[in-house]
Amino acid sequence: MRFDPGAALNWLRIVVCLAILVAVTAVLAPVQVVLLWLDWPLRRRLPRYWHRLACRMIGVRVTVHGEPDRQRPLMLVSNHASWKDILVLGSIADVVFVAKSDVKSWPVFGLLARLQATIFVRREEKRTTGNQVNEIGQRLAAGEIVVLFPEGTTSDGNRLLEIKTSLFGAAAAAVPLSPTGIVHVQPLAIAYTGVHGMPMGRYHRPIAAWPGDIPMLPHLLGILREGAVDVDVIFGEQITYTADSNRKQVSRGIEKRMRDMLSLKLRGR
Repeated sequence: MRFDPGAALNWLRIVVCLAILVAVTAVLAPVQVVLLWLDWPLRRRLPRYWHRLACRMIGVRVTVHGEPDRQRPLMLVSNHASWKDILVLGSIADVVFVAKSDVKSWPVFGLLARLQATIFVRREEKRTTGNQVNEIGQRLAAGEIVVLFPEGTTSDGNRLLEIKTSLFGAAAAAVPLSPTGIVHVQPLAIAYTGVHGMPMGRYHRPIAAWPGDIPMLPHLLGILREGAVDVDVIFGEQITYTADSNRKQVSRGIEKRMRDMLSLKLRGR
């Protein structure tokens, strides 16, 4: 077999990047555990620094259009194409995520999710839905920015799946706890748009997207081998949710804005 110096250097880069990320994680994880135990404000900021490092080491380059609304309580509602969405959004703002309960048991990612105080929900257990929605509402009312992926699963990155309206009830649960009687719901779109500085077409987008039926490790190694994936995050105009708001109407408005933003960015606009 012929020795390929380019491939060898690429693998060396991957090993070095992973080693740095593992070392930093080993140092910061115990610190974050203490911060969570003490409930200090830094527990919200520390994950953002880790996510920025992770994006850099993995090779995800983030371009942000707009910004999270400054009003609180604030719920961010996003499309969901990959596990990398967590790193991308976590690198932009001090956020907490809503995730399926089985994520808690995932190797490595489950631990990282718990360290970020992720809100785990069991969508299949209707009897616990009220408690889960109330927890999200309480976290919103406490000033935390909660990220919701209302599609309920990851997509192929080329489209927005039909969104589920049930968890929008969290906004309603937070309204009575809000000093203003308002919860701000802001749509955003995550679009994987380039690889090695070149536009990423529909054919190549599976490099970035993770529909869920692909094993995690091969997908992660594929991203690391590429080493340069471009992602755009577009923040839309927020919608105010009040006691008089209709959950289904709000969700339809959010869905339209997300679909429009994603479609325009994927078309290069």
